[in-house]
Amino acid sequence: MEAPDFKEFAKAMTDYIAEYLENIRDRQVVPSVKPGYLRPLVPEQAPQQPEPWTAVMADIERVVMSGVTHWHSPRFHAYFPTANSYPAIVADMLSGAIACIGFTWIASPACTELEVVMLDWLGQMLGLPEEFLARSGGEAGGVIQGTASEATLVALLGAKSRMMQRVKEQHPEWSDTDILSKLVGYCNKQAHSSVERAGLLGGVRLKSLQPDGQRRLRGDTLRDAIDEDIRNGLIPFYVVATLGTTSSCTFDALDEIGDVCLSHGIWLHVDAAYAGSAFICPEYRYLMKGVEKADSFNFNPHKWMLVNFDCSAMWLKQPRWIVDAFNVDPLYLKHDQQGSAPDYRHWQIPLGRRFRALELWFVLRLYGVENLQKHIRRQIALAHLFEKLCTSDDRFELFEEVTMGLVCFKLKGSNEINEELLRRINGRGKIHLVPPKIDDVYFLRLAICSRFSEESDIHISWEEIKSSADEVLKSQKK
Repeated sequence: MEAPDFKEFAKAMTDYIAEYLENIRDRQVVPSVKPGYLRPLVPEQAPQQPEPWTAVMADIERVVMSGVTHWHSPRFHAYFPTANSYPAIVADMLSGAIACIGFTWIASPACTELEVVMLDWLGQMLGLPEEFLARSGGEAGGVIQGTASEATLVALLGAKSRMMQRVKEQHPEWSDTDILSKLVGYCNKQAHSSVERAGLLGGVRLKSLQPDGQRRLRGDTLRDAIDEDIRNGLIPFYVVATLGTTSSCTFDALDEIGDVCLSHGIWLHVDAAYAGSAFICPEYRYLMKGVEKADSFNFNPHKWMLVNFDCSAMWLKQPRWIVDAFNVDPLYLKHDQQGSAPDYRHWQIPLGRRFRALELWFVLRLYGVENLQKHIRRQIALAHLFEKLCTSDDRFELFEEVTMGLVCFKLKGSNEINEELLRRINGRGKIHLVPPKIDDVYFLRLAICSRFSEESDIHISWEEIKSSADEVLKSQKK
């Protein structure tokens, strides 16, 4: 394909994308296909000769869209939002065109330097302490990871490296194996499963601690666990505090946890994957009180801040521990400017990386902080609208206080009734929800996911839920 065809193809695709997003309400949220649906729709082998781009365009609806779950539909309320915006889509196009692999500064200086500055912009927007930012003049700074899961693992490996060095200084006779067998980390029982997975990948044990009645991990609980493990000869080295748990969007007592970590010299990582975007609004920053006590902080602009996947922002006060943990420095990756700017290959698991800072740059400039704040506040207001509708019906109850754009609710009664309610809701195909289960209580969660969501969409979703509840309760009486 040469430039003239590319221009036509790209223009046609741009029109298609705009029409798709403008009319996304008209599509069924979850496709009704079965596993294996796609193979019969395409040839058994790749074509020997090139096809015209018009043939590819003609097959998008038949092959792809027939099996797409439409995450940006205002009727999609599952999981958490995944961000999407026209500026980010255009930035992705430019990133794909430049197609650099920015593992070192010299590999593409703009790729590294724009990322350094964008993470400072973003950190200032959140109100992060200066000691997390590159502009502070120290070693600190931010990096774009692929996901919050990667950030949790990267932080764990940095914490592991730091603690192993400390212990070796105190006990030079101990081997790496001796130390590793004693390391232990901690998180809320309601922390994301990726925290447990980070422990498995990092080869260390992580303990899930019981939260309080509001499902928050408290400082006293952490302190008691640490003290007991120290008495048993273990070495506490890492704590993950979650701001906005996946199941019900609760917030660990970060300030208390921070004090405990400081008193024991333990690495504190803050996982604010979803809720972190809300901290661009000053009125929600009370939820991150104590963040200055953390060693690393992470949230996903690609969840709620209109930046397309994958863009997970992570800040480190002392990235040298990550760099030391990952440092493999072959001759072909060395360059004359080493040490003058970050080589981000040392800050992450993979070697290669896309020019993801372009998405942040485009979105922050083309929306501005005020419009991004309006987006967050508007989605939270829609969640409170659903909360109001839910509490106005005495058949329903809330499971959790509504703080962000997530409402956790259930029909009063047994788990079985709520399991049937979800089956009915998703079976009707008009909206899509997913359930959690906490302390043996099964409930439903409705997340405000689409940037296109309006009050009318929330009323439609509520009518679907009410109608499904009518059917469930009617069948119960038979």
